Amino acid sequence: MNVLGIIPAREGSRGVPRKCVRELLGKPVITYTIDAALEAKQIDRVVVTTDDQKAKEIAETYNITVVDRPAELAADTARIDDAMRHCCKELEQKNNYKPDVIVLLYGNVPVRAEGIIDKTIEHLIKTNADSVQTFAPVGKFHPYWLYQLDNDRATKYIDNQVFQRQDLPQLYTIDGAVGAVKYEALMAAQGSDDPHAFWGTDRRGLIQESYETVDIDNIRDLYLAEAVLREQQL
Repeated sequence: MNVLGIIPAREGSRGVPRKCVRELLGKPVITYTIDAALEAKQIDRVVVTTDDQKAKEIAETYNITVVDRPAELAADTARIDDAMRHCCKELEQKNNYKPDVIVLLYGNVPVRAEGIIDKTIEHLIKTNADSVQTFAPVGKFHPYWLYQLDNDRATKYIDNQVFQRQDLPQLYTIDGAVGAVKYEALMAAQGSDDPHAFWGTDRRGLIQESYETVDIDNIRDLYLAEAVLREQQL
């Protein structure tokens, strides 16, 4: 079975400009994902898809494949599944390589639980599902405790009488650490209006604690990632 790890690194991020190549404890953010991908026993090939020259240079120091990401696939409105399909097609045309499973590993996630990449792939194989993603509990931002404001008038977004955390229905959010999907599911969704269709119809999840992943979307996330990594070094 061919398992491809795809690491996307888009230059034009807004919250933290060029976040994938920002320095974090003396090394670029993307290197943490590259290291994790190369350490995963279940992944046999790793590729970086990027429009960022520095990210490309970093990937090349690891001697891994780089796929140049076209401008239309690197815009704010571009969908990640389109970039993944482009990557797969490039590898098939130029390297005669076709994966059975694609593992999506965002380049702006420097903190992942040890072994979670292999666990996700193994769960996909064991269940024969279309996809498996990692999830974390939503915690205090549960929809039952969200409000909407009409000017300054507050009303519950979902009407309920729950006031104790233990009585909340358990809900989870995708934490961005790992997503594994079958090649057939990814390709079958081409042209779909649903940006999540590429995960297929049989979607599974692995639950993690919220602190096990740090997905950098803003400058506070960068500082949080630094704190978590420093703690891991103690």
